[in-house]
Parts: sequence; C-alpha cells; structure tokens
Amino acid sequence: MLPHRFQRPASTRAHTRKARGSRKTPSRRPLYFFNDLLRGDRVRTPPSMGWGPCEGKSCARARRAYVLRRPPGSWPLLPPLAHSFMHPSNVGFHSSLPQARSSGRIRGVSGSVRFGFLALLATLFAGTGDLSAQAQPPFAMEYAAPGVTSYLADVPTPRDVMGVDIGERHIRPDEIVEYVRIVAEASDRVVMGNHGRTYQGRPLVHAIVTSPANHARLDEIRQANLRLSDDPGGVSDADLAGMPTIIYLGYSVHGNEASGSDAGILTLHHLAAGQGPGVEAMLENTVVLLDPSLNPDGRARFVNWVTGNRGRVPTVDSQDREHNEPWPNGRTNHYIFDLNRDWLPSQHPESQGRVELFHRWRPQLHTDFHEMGGGATFFFQPGVPSRDNPNTPQHTVDLTLEVARFHARNLDAIGELYYAQESFDDHYYGKGSTYPDVHGAVGILFEQASSRALRADTPLGILPYAETVRNQFATSLSTLQAGVELREQLLANQRRHYADIPAFVAATPTKGWLVSLEGDRTRGQELAQMLQRSRIRIHDLATSVERDGITFRPGEAFIVPLDQPQARLVNGAMERRTTFPDSLFYDVSTWTMTLAFGVPHAELTSVPSGLVGGELGEVALDGGEVRGGRTDYAYLMEWNRFYAPRALNRFLEAGILPRVTYRPFSIRTADGTVLEVERGSILIPVQYRLEGARYSPEDVHRLVQEAAREDHVVIHALDSGWPEGEVWPGGGATRVLDLPRVALLAGRGSAANAVGETWHLLNERMGIPVSLVDVADVAGADLSRYNTLVMAGNIGGLSEAATRSITEWVRGGGLLITTEGGVRWPMAQGLLAASVREAEVDLGTPNYAERGDRAGAQVIGGSIFQVELDPTHPIAFGYGATVPTFRAHNLYLEPLEDPGLTVGRYSPEPLLSGYIHEAQLPFLQGSASILAARAGQGRVVSFLDNPNFRAFWHGTNHLFLNAIFFGRGF
Repeated sequence: MLPHRFQRPASTRAHTRKARGSRKTPSRRPLYFFNDLLRGDRVRTPPSMGWGPCEGKSCARARRAYVLRRPPGSWPLLPPLAHSFMHPSNVGFHSSLPQARSSGRIRGVSGSVRFGFLALLATLFAGTGDLSAQAQPPFAMEYAAPGVTSYLADVPTPRDVMGVDIGERHIRPDEIVEYVRIVAEASDRVVMGNHGRTYQGRPLVHAIVTSPANHARLDEIRQANLRLSDDPGGVSDADLAGMPTIIYLGYSVHGNEASGSDAGILTLHHLAAGQGPGVEAMLENTVVLLDPSLNPDGRARFVNWVTGNRGRVPTVDSQDREHNEPWPNGRTNHYIFDLNRDWLPSQHPESQGRVELFHRWRPQLHTDFHEMGGGATFFFQPGVPSRDNPNTPQHTVDLTLEVARFHARNLDAIGELYYAQESFDDHYYGKGSTYPDVHGAVGILFEQASSRALRADTPLGILPYAETVRNQFATSLSTLQAGVELREQLLANQRRHYADIPAFVAATPTKGWLVSLEGDRTRGQELAQMLQRSRIRIHDLATSVERDGITFRPGEAFIVPLDQPQARLVNGAMERRTTFPDSLFYDVSTWTMTLAFGVPHAELTSVPSGLVGGELGEVALDGGEVRGGRTDYAYLMEWNRFYAPRALNRFLEAGILPRVTYRPFSIRTADGTVLEVERGSILIPVQYRLEGARYSPEDVHRLVQEAAREDHVVIHALDSGWPEGEVWPGGGATRVLDLPRVALLAGRGSAANAVGETWHLLNERMGIPVSLVDVADVAGADLSRYNTLVMAGNIGGLSEAATRSITEWVRGGGLLITTEGGVRWPMAQGLLAASVREAEVDLGTPNYAERGDRAGAQVIGGSIFQVELDPTHPIAFGYGATVPTFRAHNLYLEPLEDPGLTVGRYSPEPLLSGYIHEAQLPFLQGSASILAARAGQGRVVSFLDNPNFRAFWHGTNHLFLNAIFFGRGF
C-alpha cells in the first residue's frame, strides 16, 4: 500500500468552526520522511521549509534523521499516479536517506521508469498550479477527487471518529453506523435513516444526502419523484427540468467484499464536507440514498477474522490466515444467505428494509458494489447483451451504456483497466443491479478485484486494500457525476418506462393471475405479502370464477392483474418462460413465483369484465381457528397450512403425544360437523403425554389456541374417537410421533448456502432447535443425542471414523436426510441402493473459443420441473399427485426397484419453466426425484432437488418437513 496524503495532527483538529457552506483555509499538515511517504508512517512535527531534523519518539525508533518540511498551506497535491513514481523501484535515493523495503510490484506501476532524486523533488515541490477542482479526501492513498477544492473541517473525518484513514484497515459495522450518525449531526447536508435490523440485531442505516435547500423540501421532492411511476402522463418536460435525480448507492451486500463499504464512508464524507463546483452540483441536482453496509452481520464476521489474524506488518502470502476465512465466510448474512439474490423474494429483514426504502423513493440510478477474484480488473454494467431480461426495456439498457462512459472516464484517469458487457448478466430480478432495471432505473453492478486482506499478491502484482477502495470511490463519484450530467435523461427514462406500460400490457399474452387461498391459505398470503413488498397491486375477486378445474371465490382468492404500473415486474415474477436467446445464465433461469410458493393458481389470457374487485390492503397472515371449543378428549389439526409443522413442534415440546394420520377416516367433530380427515392430519390426545409433562385439559386448550393464533392452523375439537366409517383413528390409522432432535452437518466440507437454507427453515421459521455439527467434529461427536441428521447439499471431508460413526448410527435407527448432491454419500456407504443414470452427451467438435459455451449450455443452472408424487407415502402427506420442484444440477438417479420407495419421479414432460438443453431432457424424464428407504433399523430420505431453495420455495418446504417429522416411521 502506498498512502501519500498529509493528515492534520490531532492538535490541529480543534479549530474555530466556520459556518457551514463556507470554504476553509487548508489546515497545517505534518510531513513525511521520504521513505515514510512510501510506507505511510506519519511524523508529527511542526512544518517548516525544506529538509529538517526529525525529532520525537517515532524518529528515534525508526532511526530517521530527516523530514521534508513546507510552510503552512503550501502543500501541493501529488499529480495523478505520482504514487507510482515514488515507488522504490522507480526512484533513485540519496545514500543518506534510508530506503523503504519493497515486497513486490505494485499493480499499475511501471518498473521501467526511474526518476532521479532531483526530478522527484521537482515533482513534489513544483507550484500547485490550477488545482481548483481537485482535493485529497481523508484516505490512505493519494487520490485527487474531482470537483472538490477542499473539505470542511467541521465535518469529522473517518480518522477523527475511528482513529484511522479509510484504507488503513477494514472498518467494522458498528464504526460505520457511528460515523454516519456523527456526520449527520455535524452536517446540514445529511440525514440519517434506519430501515431495519439484521437477525443479529445490528441496525440497518442509510444516509440521505443533498443540499440544505433540498432537505427543506425533501418530502415534496419524494412525492414529485413518485409521480414518474404513479402518474407518468402528468409529469411534463418542464417538471423534469426542476427535479433532482434520486441515486441509491448500495455497498457490500457481500460482507467480505469490504472495499465497497469503506468507499461508501469516503463518499459520505466527500458529499458532507466537500467544497467546490462538482460537489455543489451533486448536492443541488441529486438526492443520494447512501446505504453504507447492506450486510452488517456478514461484514462483522469478515472484519473480525482479518483484523484478528493480521499483525502490525501485513503479509501478501495467500496461505496466511488473514487471507483465508473459515467457513462460512463473511459473504452471507447470519443464516448464510446470499442477500444479493433476495431483492425480489425479500425473505430476510435486510432485504425487506431495503426494498421498502427503494419503493419509498424509486431512484433513477441504483448501484451495487462488489468484489471478484484478485486477478481480475474492474467490471461495470451493462452485462452480456443477450442475457438481459426481456421484461427490461431496451431504452434502459441503452442508458446504462451511456452511464458506463462516466465510470470509464474516472477509471481512465487513474490508469485502471476495466470492461463491460461480459461475464455478468441482467437476468434475475433478485439481484441488486437488476431489480432496479424493471422499475425504470439504471441498475449498475460494480465488480472490483479483491485483495480480501490488507495486501494481496495477485497475478497482476501486489494489490493494496486501499487501491480497491479508491476504485470503488472513483466509481461512486462517476455515478454521481452521471446523475448530474444525465439528470433529465434518467428522469425521462423512468417516466417512459411507466408511460409505456399500456403498450407492454397489450403485447403480453398473460393478462392476470388468479391465486386460491383455499387449502394452504398461509402460502398464498405469503406470496401476496412478497408481491406487495414490491408495490405490486393485488385485488379481491368481485365474483367467483372457475379456471383450470379450480374455483376461485371472493375472500378465498385474489387476482394479480397485469394492467398496473408494476406490469413489467408482475410479468417478470409470475411468467413461465422456456425459450431464451442465450443458453448461459449467471444465476437461475427462472423463478416463477406461483410455482415456487406452490399455490393453486390459473393464468388468464383475458380478464373477464366484473371479475376484479377492490385492491387489497396490506395482507396479514390469518385463518387460524379452533373449531368446536374446548374438549377433554382430543383435537385434530389439519396439515395443509404452512406453519402446521411449527404447531406440531409446540405440542411435541410440551410433552404431548400427537399422532399422524396414515389412513384417511371420517369423524364427527365436537360442533357436529362430519370431517373427512386426510393423510398427514395430526391427532392431539388430551390425556396422552410423556411422563412428567403436567398439562391439564385447560392447559392443552390454551396451547391449541396459541397454535391457531400464531401458526395460523385450523384445529377441530373432538369429543369422541368413534368414526363415521370403518377406519378407527385410535388404531392403526394413526401413529405416534416423537420430537425431532436434529443435527445439521456444517463447517468446512459442507455446502454453506444449503446449510443456511435448512437452518433457517427449521430454526427461524419452524422454531425447531438445530445443532450445527462441524464436519471435522463428527468422529468425536455423541450422535446418540440426535434422531435426525441432515446433509444439505454436497458433503465432503468426512474422515473414515466419521463415516463409520454415521453409518452405524443410521443402521442403528437414525434418520438421515440428504438434499441435492448429498445423495452420493449414502449411496457410497451402501445405505441407499440407488444408481446414477449416466448422461453422456456428444458435444461435437467445438473449436477452442466455443468449447466452454457449448459445455455450459448443457448445465441445468436453475429451472422448475414437475414431479409426480406418491401421495400415500408419509414424505408426500398433504400433497396432490404432482408438485413443481427446483433443480440446479445435472445428477440423475434411476428410480428404486421397489416402487414404494420412490416417493417422487420427474414426469414424462417435466419442464414447467426455465432452461434445459434438449439433449439433457431424456435423462431427466422418469428419473428419481425423492427416494426413501430403510437401512438396517434406520431410514434414509434423499431429495434430488433443493426443497428449501433461497427461503422462498415454500411449495416444497413441507416435503422436507414431512421427512423431519414423519421420516422415522415409514
């Protein structure tokens, strides 16, 4: 790292504060030894002219004798790339001056140019020239920020608050929050807002930055801006001329891609304290929503690791602990979810708060700052042209390319290589750079080569962390510059997006979606809530209608009409698509939400007159009730509600002995209704309980009421066990359940995202305690504490002793559940007699340039397929004959010889939505999707698909939960 700046000492920070908005005379700054300029070590001595003796403890420790001195206020900024000229490999040193050590070539520095000492002095001490539009931000690396002449000293710098300049170390999430708070208190340009808390309780904050004049009418600006989407025809060109651009700057959604957040702090200080025409133009012409840390929990995990494993002198060695985070690393949130896939689904508190902020303002420019491999350069959007989502209008894509020119200009000025229209795409609306595109905004993904640690040795040379921050700061400024210079184009682009909605609706075949709430009312309401978070309008039905064999009734269904301002997002969220202009995808190819949530639905090619009722207000989960009042005999809970497993776990933890229905029966309830009881329904005897569980009938009734209220389940009171038919509920038709004691393999060797999805479903949503057992600790673990072990996704790293321990545990009566590639483990141990269906495809003879794409086209990267179920099997209780499932791999298994052990298999025409190469389709057809088999006294249940994908795949969650509760009994 080559930090060349002059930071004022602590003694000069306390000065007479001028009125905000006034320009400040440059403060005195301490100087550096010549080699200190290279190393960044400060020498705090009063400045005077020329070379002078160094005094003080820091000089004695370093055995340094000289310091460069200049009169107060006369320090010139180093010219662009002067830091590269000053590297030891480029400079001839006088023998009396100690030389700094070099640990390798610095990225972007040529080793072929060497300057003599006098030439260097000339560079350093030349007149300042016209630097009226540049100033050095409070940063550990020389960077002449364009458009600013100086910084107000009454706005605290990062060093004032955190004790370091940005780039000297990684900033903690709590320090970020504190800095935003302090700057908001100090500057009339900044207001701090809060949009939620993380799972770990960390605040999610943002800063609203604009001119004091704009702050005085901030809500007026916001309301006028919303008219672009709500009433585009009512916004004239003259209106646009007086409107500021709304810009969202979002930093480091992946917590270990840390440079974004630190650049966000620099950007906040730049806007809050900067003086000069460039900053003034930004403040007057934009309202900036600065979100400095999108994933504080993940960032905390990362920063604690690198800080705790770095000494005073950092190393570039990639084998050093600082450079190697432990599982699951800081990329993800608390439950190990990638939050940059959650914008549309918005299943997590971080995303829900952010989406609410987005729609409160509806920005025209929206950024998403990331890092990629250290050997890369710098990427900014637009992405691969052939992979743009077809619901995104072309004029937004074109404008993205115009904005890109501003990024290129700023990166050109600092000599950074960059690219666009490669590698990354704009297809999936769950990403932070793509979600804005379908709202008339220009979404921009930035990908900076990562140092991860403070310094990294990369194929392109030594990469200092400060350099990664500088580049993110430079493109933050280029975004703001584009927001100023393209202001009216950006506003007009969003207006056009919404003004063209009628034409889009007319050209789109599907005009609406009907969703039934009968059956699993909760899943339908969860879907409605997700849509409403994105300001999609849903309506009640004015009359009943029948479509696709389903009757949709007012109050028990809703309709999502395409004809609404959010039409493009509605179609993007709900459509089924099986043809694509490209065969490669950066992320999944489809996410049809009606299929993901598993709700009864129908697509409408036209909306009948008089069908659409009033718009629904905020949908709340409801529908839970206890029918028939209190009883001393038994209750019966329907299994068709999403949170029924949570209710079942309540009863089990209370020591009650519920029973699951294996054979349907009829029975008269306490209120006289004859109830047809389906497989999976839960019988809750009042008098049967574990020893020591002291529950009176009144206590059980209170617990039943609590489950109905909080878990939204329907429970019937029974005052007798006498059936209406020949199947007796107290006999073999029902079986006693036991409390699941779940261990989930985690740690190095496990699939982090799959582990997080499973943990979140069981613990956060269903209230089931889960023990995360590290793969490395299995051999020494006491597995007898558990009756259920989950291998989520691919598993590796199990020792021979661990393998033997798990195998014996399963054969001794344990339940092993695997998902996706995890099925290979029980197959390899002889616990599951399944065989792989080999999928050999002739790729032809592609040339070198084509071979990667041709092979990539064979990959199932994320598509939806239909699976035929055996609804009589306990794993499929509560389901019908088919279910949509999500698959993102190419592993195919033959069905088991015993047909009763293949719970699900892919249908003859399996593709419902998404991409699959025609050569892969025959291998999928009829192959196994869910297998369930005995292994000694134990059981193995294997899901070839991911039933818990990204927390929004509600439709298959119950298959997995059935395995948790019923898998020990088949």
